[in-house]
Amino acid sequence: MVDNTKEFSLEIVADILGTSKRVIESWSTTKLIPHINPNNGKKYFKLEQLFKFPSAEFLFDTNWDVESKIKPNRTYKIIELFAGAGGLALGLEKAGFKSVLLNEINKDASQTLKSNRKDWNVENCDIKDLDFTPYKNKIDVLTGGFPCQAFSYAGKKLGFEDTRGTLFYEFARAVKETNPKVILAENVKGLVSHESGKTLQTIKEVIDEIGYELVEPEVLKAIFYRVPQKRERIFLVAIRKDFSRFVQYRYPSKFPEIFTMRDALQKGRLFKTDVPESEGQVYPKRKREIMCKVPPGGYWRDLPENLQREYMRGSYFLGGGKTGLARRLSWDEPSLTLTCAPAQKQTERCHPEETRPLTIREYARIQTFPDEWHFCGSLSSIYKQIGNAVPVNLALAMGRSLVKVLNEIEECDFKTEKPKLIKNGQIELRL
Repeated sequence: MVDNTKEFSLEIVADILGTSKRVIESWSTTKLIPHINPNNGKKYFKLEQLFKFPSAEFLFDTNWDVESKIKPNRTYKIIELFAGAGGLALGLEKAGFKSVLLNEINKDASQTLKSNRKDWNVENCDIKDLDFTPYKNKIDVLTGGFPCQAFSYAGKKLGFEDTRGTLFYEFARAVKETNPKVILAENVKGLVSHESGKTLQTIKEVIDEIGYELVEPEVLKAIFYRVPQKRERIFLVAIRKDFSRFVQYRYPSKFPEIFTMRDALQKGRLFKTDVPESEGQVYPKRKREIMCKVPPGGYWRDLPENLQREYMRGSYFLGGGKTGLARRLSWDEPSLTLTCAPAQKQTERCHPEETRPLTIREYARIQTFPDEWHFCGSLSSIYKQIGNAVPVNLALAMGRSLVKVLNEIEECDFKTEKPKLIKNGQIELRL
């Protein structure tokens, strides 16, 4: 039953509807979605006011509860490439998968994986040096977030062999050598428009060439999957063609709440304790003096004009919002997308209340890593590992959706002429 007494801040409504706070302010002024009385000077909106917006449908109707109960029919095995610090691997483990091989070229990230899971088979080497044929027909899913590299198009239609020299080629080679039932790839949102869409189109064609049917890729917003962060990632799911006509993959349903920085760092809905203390970067003296003037949720334009000019220097006279500069996060909003460094001028991630960059454990909380997940390497290396990771809770949601389709494959009767699924003794035709 929908709780119509639930209230959302202006900032959260903007995230839900996929627009800016300025637009929501405008809609509020014109009474398109009138706000209720301001609370401490901030505008709030009732749940029922969002009913008219299709992008808010998940708040009223979602299969999250059903999907959260999905369990694997048997132990499904995975190989993960470009594994990083383990965000995707940990989420898939929580969904019920067993990792049989993880490959990561970075020494610190590999050590992070090994130190947290002694039983994981971690190969710290260049993927080009790995032979995957011993795993042929022995794994269910191959996953990986291959880096988005430009391909050399040269006026020709690229196929598998033509992508040699790219890390996507190595990903596709691993698929050919292992023959998994399902493949999962994730990447930055920018893959959609990379090289005017040519890179993604080549990837689609190669996936088809090596024998897999690609589900239409989707860009998923982490805030809809119990992650207090506005991170967006594109996911590509493909099912081996001898199974694809028998089953239908669906991306995970959205969770009907949005979590904020308060949920990330304080005891409450996401974590049982406040965030533990840990080391972190610090600001130089003058920068700290300037950042003290930035309000929660604010950025350089909220500074007095003389400080704007001092902080921005020549960039002060250039166009564009540059909303990441001198940016302080807000307790009542999800975090901006974490970067590889929280104190660099272009990627500022200042604590909502204290004038300092986020610590490594705060970074990890925002990515929904558990507090016991240990990171290896220097401070800058750890920030980079966490900043590059797939949020664990987003990976968990994706993992459950993969378990569901693998369960369907397990239950299929492939001897019949028509695709069908056998469930509880009942036959459901897939025409």
